[in-house]
Amino acid sequence: MKKSGGALLVHALEQVGTEFTFGIPGVHNTEIYDELNKSKQIKPILTTHEVGASFMADGVSRTGKSVGVCVLVPAAGITHAASGIAEAMLDGIPMIVITGGIRRDTGKAYQLHDMNQEVMTKALVKGYFRPKTHSDIIPMAYQAYSLATSGLPGPVLFEMPGELQLFHGEVEGMPNYTPLTKEQHFSENDLNKAIELLMNAKKPGLYLGWGAKECAKSNIEMADCLNSPTATTLQGLSVFPASHPLHVGMGFGKSSSPAAQEAFKDCDCLLAVGVRFSELATGSYGMDIPKNLIHVDIDPEVFNKNYPAKITLQGDASVIMPRLLAKLKEKETKTSNHELKNKIAKLKKEYFNSWTKNKNDKLVSPGYFFKSLREHLDDDAIVVADDGNHTFLTMELMPIYKPGSFISPSDFNCMGYCIPATNAAKLSNPEKQVVGIVGDGALLMTGLEAMTATNQGLGVIYFIFSDGELGQISIFQKIPLNRKTCTVLGEMKVKGIADATGSHFVEMNNDFDIDESMMKALELAKAGRPVFVDVKIDYSKKTKFSEGVIKTNLQRFALKDKVRIIGRAIKRHTLG
Repeated sequence: MKKSGGALLVHALEQVGTEFTFGIPGVHNTEIYDELNKSKQIKPILTTHEVGASFMADGVSRTGKSVGVCVLVPAAGITHAASGIAEAMLDGIPMIVITGGIRRDTGKAYQLHDMNQEVMTKALVKGYFRPKTHSDIIPMAYQAYSLATSGLPGPVLFEMPGELQLFHGEVEGMPNYTPLTKEQHFSENDLNKAIELLMNAKKPGLYLGWGAKECAKSNIEMADCLNSPTATTLQGLSVFPASHPLHVGMGFGKSSSPAAQEAFKDCDCLLAVGVRFSELATGSYGMDIPKNLIHVDIDPEVFNKNYPAKITLQGDASVIMPRLLAKLKEKETKTSNHELKNKIAKLKKEYFNSWTKNKNDKLVSPGYFFKSLREHLDDDAIVVADDGNHTFLTMELMPIYKPGSFISPSDFNCMGYCIPATNAAKLSNPEKQVVGIVGDGALLMTGLEAMTATNQGLGVIYFIFSDGELGQISIFQKIPLNRKTCTVLGEMKVKGIADATGSHFVEMNNDFDIDESMMKALELAKAGRPVFVDVKIDYSKKTKFSEGVIKTNLQRFALKDKVRIIGRAIKRHTLG
């Protein structure tokens, strides 16, 4: 039979379960878009910018049932989308990035968008695929999907040359996709050693990352069996319910909450699952990790990088955790420690109350904002945060209850993620409430993707934390430098962006507005249009994370550098 390259590629995408593609049509991919338009399964989504396309593909992979797919023009489309692709690469998120390619049958040089994309994207993707013939397309697309989803997931690039799109070619058939079997690299002996360490520990702890998302039930049972305080990474906030009495929040080092620091004091054995001990998750490596570290991860590259492990278990956490749990239950598990649970509850309550002492009639206090947001959202609502000071406020003050119900850019830590990713989460979960929390600086980067939400009828809410500055960096500048260099945004009218994108607009000016504005926004979102809520946020109180990171880094400096930096700060704060 004879088929066009576009038809063959779309067949492969349907076979692997693709629901959406994101991107912008151009000369080099219009034939692919024409075939996507014929698909009864795949919905192609037009975005306002390719970076929005890659962030939306990332959001689908994190919150949906299928892998996110971008369909871009070559060269310029890739460079525009690079931030979202790199975010997926560093965060371990599967993504298929499809571009058109120049024609190889003309013999002509200096074609439009003629650039070596394999070289250009070498650090951004797990693999590069470019079929030579029509018969290569389907098998190669399946290879690309398998690579994107196996081991540590990540993005792959599939370049479709122009002549394969334009012309029909002979193929023997259109095969179906056969999923790969997940490989495991741990032994029964390793599992037994891990159980022995956990059973002999006096104060075991549990530390969970995004890699533990698919074993949420086992995570809870493990914490209960060990009676262990449980902390998560930023990306892993949703893998363990904040309502559980052993939950302490993100991390347990110097930049964590008082409950976490107290509960993990003298921890003598740590079971770390699906984590990499990265800079952000550890508060600039400010954690004290016990020598008895059991590290579970699908990626062997993460073992012993920042902290040495006593035992490593390479494989999928959704396989390993139930196996560990079954062995643990064969032993005599630890009795419930009500004193520990009561202490955690007390310290968590005290810390949250420190954010809600007095109502502010001039600005919106973070504590009252998140208290209202949690009360008005369903337990399974999806919360998306961008990168900035609001990220750490959300992390410390917004309890997350269900697996996969919180996403945020972490290791690549890219601003502009929230609005497109919020759209994607709603596309993948139309029955759920989906809200984004984004700073005004990040809004300026990708705010026009709200038009994509309007065009798709998505009833999402974007809470814009407006302070007129790049808040997190401004805070870091303020303490040691007493300067705000290139972090002041100036006045911005959020309502103008809402009007321009066909969105609703709500103001939230102070603590007395919060509940009414919150309910109004949620009601407006039901009509299937995005809602901008301009939150005049009060950033005067610092998060434990910000305070802890500053102290951790300062303590590492040599004495002469400490004296110089502290002296400069005192001088500038005193003299201006």
